[in-house]
Amino acid sequence: MSMNLPSRDGRRVQVDTSLAIVNIVLLLIFYFLLAGQDRPVETPLDLATTTTLSPESLPAPVLELRGPEDWLLDGAPVRPEMLPAALAQVQGPVHLLMDRDAPSGLLISVLRRPELAGHEIRLVTMKDFGP
Repeated sequence: MSMNLPSRDGRRVQVDTSLAIVNIVLLLIFYFLLAGQDRPVETPLDLATTTTLSPESLPAPVLELRGPEDWLLDGAPVRPEMLPAALAQVQGPVHLLMDRDAPSGLLISVLRRPELAGHEIRLVTMKDFGP
């Protein structure tokens, strides 16, 4: 769509409005993309706490995660690469015990391990857990 405007020297000048229309359409698309997003839902997650549960009272096996390379399986140190051999005879769920303030990347990296794929995982957290 173009519009003819008179020029100063008598010739007609054509103004192309298609670029302006494209800019307006793009701005509207960006506006609706931003305005149409859902607000992040804030749900407070409170982990259950208990004062009567001790690590010794958990059923075996208990895999304690103290750091990326500092693991204990039923109280005995185990290296991450030795976990498949240690869990080969285990039937039933594996209890993961870690500090509730530990980085989530540690938990996710452990849960992605293929040797845990056949086991039910139960997460046990303790406040101020450490060596």
